[in-house]
Amino acid sequence: MDVKEPPKVDGAKESLPLLKTEELLLNLGPQHPSTHGVLKVLLTLEGEKVIKSVPVLGFLHRGVEKIAETITYNQFIPHTDRLDYVCAMYNNFAYVRAVEKLLGITIPERSEYLRTIVAEVQRIIGHLFWLGTQALDIGAMTVFFFTFREREYLLDLFDELCGARLTTSWYRVGGVERDFTPKIIDDLYKFLEDFPSKIDEYNTLLLNNRIWLGRTKDIAVISGEDAVAFGLSGPTLRGSGVDYDLRKLSPYGAYDKVEWTVPLGTKGDTYDRYWIRIEEMKESSKIIKQCLDQLPEGDYIAYLPQIVVPPKDRVFTDMESMIYQFKLFTDGFRAPEGDIYCGTEAHKGELGFYIVSQGEGKPYRLKIRSPSFIHMGAFDHMAKGYMIADMITIFGTYDIVMGECDR
Repeated sequence: MDVKEPPKVDGAKESLPLLKTEELLLNLGPQHPSTHGVLKVLLTLEGEKVIKSVPVLGFLHRGVEKIAETITYNQFIPHTDRLDYVCAMYNNFAYVRAVEKLLGITIPERSEYLRTIVAEVQRIIGHLFWLGTQALDIGAMTVFFFTFREREYLLDLFDELCGARLTTSWYRVGGVERDFTPKIIDDLYKFLEDFPSKIDEYNTLLLNNRIWLGRTKDIAVISGEDAVAFGLSGPTLRGSGVDYDLRKLSPYGAYDKVEWTVPLGTKGDTYDRYWIRIEEMKESSKIIKQCLDQLPEGDYIAYLPQIVVPPKDRVFTDMESMIYQFKLFTDGFRAPEGDIYCGTEAHKGELGFYIVSQGEGKPYRLKIRSPSFIHMGAFDHMAKGYMIADMITIFGTYDIVMGECDR
């Protein structure tokens, strides 16, 4: 597999010694707009240099995992929208994959392709949101407007697909809620034709911008070994040169049926993580294009009436199907006893669901491995020795969403 490397750019900073003559305690957040949610960090400073940083989490804790244990498997799907509310489709995808693994069912081939296409569209939306807000935090306003221009186009496609732009709930256990329309397919092809020129616009503004380089090169450096030790994943891990992507290592959907590469960084700094996300948007475009070209005919959801709600035409004409629908909406389906873990390569990193079943219609225990929460564990390690202003860059380089972090 060909591995791309980020371009070499001059602009490295010399590390300054910590004199530790006087220490100051500073509360950053939880109302600060650059903390990407209600996040508070206790900073111990020497002048403007950070000696220690302690993230204080939990301001947005809503007990999502405990809620899952009180409702049926299907009823929990809309709750996953509210984890990473910027990229709800990926939360749905990760959850239904875990439930399907617990049930031991397979889904139609067409729905695998549809899921993969929408997941990669969501990845692009997530990276566009990250790039625009990261640039805005650092001081580049134009990039924000450019990235949101493309994001709006894709969110309109989601609106066409499922009637919602943000909290989507389109994925279902057994497939997806509805099929693509010809308009959605045509609009996706049009987007893929125009998108490379848009990425060039972003790079024109940022790639060799002196302010961008000064705020990202050699900032929040983490080695591959340390990144693995802290449990990092996604672009944050691959920016340190670690070749770990669940779409390659444990393929699902249609990822093993298309050609694409995993971009890797070399230095593990914020600039590398920016470059990784830019390259991932290009690779996502390739995946979407190939999936659209190969899109097979067939059903978009499995016919498993004891698990999946039967089609309406059957419910209206067949007593057995009507009974199945009634049972699914009242008691849900019963999963076999046991426990499973299923990880999905979301745009932020590995989003995993651990489910324990006692053979009932709801999970006995459910635990979410959210990349935002895991990444905040490395904050002190990555922030030590940098300036206060760099803390904003480090918040952004994780692409954290506190709804997912606190759950």
